[in-house]
Amino acid sequence: MTGWKCILPVGSHATTHQSYIPSRLHIYYLPGLCGILLCILAWESHGLRRNVLPPGSRRLRYMDSREDEQIRGITMKSSAISLHYVMINLIDSPGHVDFSSEVSTAVRICDGCIIVVDAVEGVCPQAVLRQAWLENICTVLVINKINCLIVELKFIPQEAYSHLKRTLFTSKVPEERAERETESQVNPNSEQGEQVYDWSTEQGNVVFTSAIDGWGFGIEHFARIYSQKIGIKKEVLMKTLWGDYYIKMKAKKIMKGDQAKGKKPLFVQLILENIWSLYDAVLKKDKDKIDKIVTSLGLKIGARETRHSDPKVQINAICSQWLPISHAVLAMVCQKLPSPLDITAERVERLMCTGSQTFDSLPPETQALKAAFMKCGSEDTAPGIIFVSKTLAVDAKALPQNKPVTQEEIAQRRKRARQRYAEKLAAAQGQAPLEPTQDVSALETCPKGEEPRGDEQQVESMTPKPVLQEEDNQESFIAFARVFSGVAQRGKKIFILGPKYSPLEFLQRVRIESKIFRYCFSRV
Repeated sequence: MTGWKCILPVGSHATTHQSYIPSRLHIYYLPGLCGILLCILAWESHGLRRNVLPPGSRRLRYMDSREDEQIRGITMKSSAISLHYVMINLIDSPGHVDFSSEVSTAVRICDGCIIVVDAVEGVCPQAVLRQAWLENICTVLVINKINCLIVELKFIPQEAYSHLKRTLFTSKVPEERAERETESQVNPNSEQGEQVYDWSTEQGNVVFTSAIDGWGFGIEHFARIYSQKIGIKKEVLMKTLWGDYYIKMKAKKIMKGDQAKGKKPLFVQLILENIWSLYDAVLKKDKDKIDKIVTSLGLKIGARETRHSDPKVQINAICSQWLPISHAVLAMVCQKLPSPLDITAERVERLMCTGSQTFDSLPPETQALKAAFMKCGSEDTAPGIIFVSKTLAVDAKALPQNKPVTQEEIAQRRKRARQRYAEKLAAAQGQAPLEPTQDVSALETCPKGEEPRGDEQQVESMTPKPVLQEEDNQESFIAFARVFSGVAQRGKKIFILGPKYSPLEFLQRVRIESKIFRYCFSRV
């Protein structure tokens, strides 16, 4: 995986509002213009009741780079990373209402977003979905923490299915209400139209997951499996695996009305019961049943995971191979969320306008840039359009250098660590200390076949590298941006347009200046 790329400096090339441009502006952008930009909008509770492991066993959270995020187990600032599944640029944005500004800045530069809903608590009263709806971007639904229904709430499969049905139903309420309000404002006499966001398992834009245990699935996965085992078409199973349907195994027919006839729904019988059975075997440490399940699924579990005393380790090892969450979520993203080439004209006009400004009021020269937005070209001749949604000031020393560590540097660090350990061990045993460490550092840094030169080497190693005072006190600006057209690269001249920039006023000023120049030239 690759992270951010950095361009610097660009402040000296600005032509408008130049007095407000910082001396250095670091634009961090995600490579891969043809990828899909996402935003994770969490609608789940970020409390400390779950998913926080005891001290000493805390997992590494890649997208939570801040120390307070790691300790509290929540996301507080947006962070991004490139996933080489089909070149997907992922932005992890917090879903808590206190960090709504982070959601707004992330959604503005995304093509689609993943709505994450807590399976236990359901939809929370937050505005993240409305923010995505106002930006007119497509969404998919992830119902997370299914494991809590098994381990914490002790639901049986039928109870879990009823609970999930209520969760999926309540997740449709906010956007239906928002659409009715907007429709009534635009046209009071109009009838209610279709849903803006229609999440359904049949369409394949809903995934059930347990991120902490590493598994997730969509209806399509089990429809493909059971279509081969039972002999029923995949299209039929996609429509009946979720809903009031049951199956007659002998006749291999799917019937409707499971509740009226006291039958188990297909989702319970073919999906949930298998997952519950696996959790039951692992939690009860039934080795024979675990081996039977692993063998029937055709999985290979390592000896270390098999002998581990923590049942979560075994569950993660089995489920991450059986139902990998990465495949389920990313496959849904690639199939259901639009690519940058499918950006709508309405969204382009919204991005180009600020405040109460309308697209029709823009000058023709500015409106012509709409074609560049829609084309999303990466040619050198394409106009470079970078949309900056957020900037923040950081110390220049805090910026990553992105310098890979070589094998020689690793070997030198290893030698220095061993030397320090030997010195501490000798001091603890009351022995005479070893030779000064500068000799060891000299031996490490000298080329092969040459001897260190004593005092000269010591002075050289102790002399700090010259650092400019200007660099020490310098503050840099980090820009959270999206490249909509062209190519962003080091040394390329760009024009920075602030939030108060008006293309109409700028063009009028340019025309006046050009007329004055022509008049002066004719007089000369």
